Amino acid sequence: MKRRKFIALLGATAAWPPTARAQQAKSPRVGVLMLGNPDPAFFLGTFREELQKLGYLEGQNLTLESRSAGGFPERLPSLARELVDLNVDVIVGYQTPSVAAAKQATTKIPIVMSPAADPIATGFVASFSRPGGNITGVASATGEVAGKNLNFIREILPTVRKVAVLGNAIDPFHQPFLESIALAARALQFEIKPVLVRGSDEFATAFGQMVTSGAGALIVQPSLPRQPAAEAALKSHLPLFAPSDEFTRAGGLLSYSADIMSVYRKAAIFVHKIVKGGKPSDLPVEFPTKFQLVVNIKTARALGVTLLPTLLARADEVIE
Repeated sequence: MKRRKFIALLGATAAWPPTARAQQAKSPRVGVLMLGNPDPAFFLGTFREELQKLGYLEGQNLTLESRSAGGFPERLPSLARELVDLNVDVIVGYQTPSVAAAKQATTKIPIVMSPAADPIATGFVASFSRPGGNITGVASATGEVAGKNLNFIREILPTVRKVAVLGNAIDPFHQPFLESIALAARALQFEIKPVLVRGSDEFATAFGQMVTSGAGALIVQPSLPRQPAAEAALKSHLPLFAPSDEFTRAGGLLSYSADIMSVYRKAAIFVHKIVKGGKPSDLPVEFPTKFQLVVNIKTARALGVTLLPTLLARADEVIE
């Protein structure tokens, strides 16, 4: 190629708009690992929407590799290895079990928690300010807000003394979750009845145990299936409380929880930072900053529970 022609071509390339030059660069490949139970559709929709706001379009300058275990935890390790074999640039773990599987599969590929409960206790990070390894992202406030849900049980159901807690046996966070509730329960003089399940196929037996124990209310761990839990609670005439508003939308009575949409958006921002060269070891873990109270009047009527006007006035959302 003649020198004059080469210089002209070089000048034309430099004149390309930034978006055109970006499309010539390697498009990031992002893996998303999900247990698939609860349904990840809402998470994926919010996550994709935020990525688009950040300038990433699937099929143009982004490849998204989504893998769901369909609610079967034993499938997570092989799906995590599949993402590693695809050599993705980052893996996003939707909830704690998926983060745990990704951690076992790789110590090199960056992993973003979306979210994970108590990441220090579960061994995901060394500290919140300096994660230290290949994992960072958003930590949930599930343990803290689960205890606050007990306050609402006391307010709405003052005669209840026994509260059942439905925990997810396959979630590494289930033990700290139960401990947080037990700690709050002592101050409120509640008797806690913990029941562990591995999925919705064990709900019939679990809810039978709760009713037999004399429990007057129920708190559910957010990583369990929402709709089946809400339906089983209503059938068993157990008011369902949860540190996740998605349970209330599915038919639970009340939830005090982090604003989960903001958590999912933060995960996309972490992906953006890592794609741009950020190291997980140097990106501080973030926490939810928005919380919301959601109540379901339709469920209250079905259960014969009275929700006082003062409570409804404090709610961020009332479902009718």
